[in-house]
Amino acid sequence: MTWVKVCAENELAPGETRVVWDGDTPILVINFDGTLYAVHDQCTHEDYELSAGPFDAERGVLVCLLHSATFDLRTGEAQCAPAYLPLVKFPVKVEDGAVWTRDDR
Repeated sequence: MTWVKVCAENELAPGETRVVWDGDTPILVINFDGTLYAVHDQCTHEDYELSAGPFDAERGVLVCLLHSATFDLRTGEAQCAPAYLPLVKFPVKVEDGAVWTRDDR
């Protein structure tokens, strides 16, 4: 599996997000208080991109705009209905000054 470059490390400040594609998979990469996370950019309730909604950088929570489902970015766990399934999480690394991720399923 090959890694997909997200951006330069200095281009993703705390609270900022980026979306990249690994083949047909949209991956949302988020800098939460200096730690990088990568999740499938799709709500587990319906096929809707999480990147369209807000990211609460104080609590580390993603909000789906379609039906207000929320997810804990650190664990991927759904926090309220209508979503019940956790987010798919992906590896993320920093190498040679760049942020990388991939769909490792």
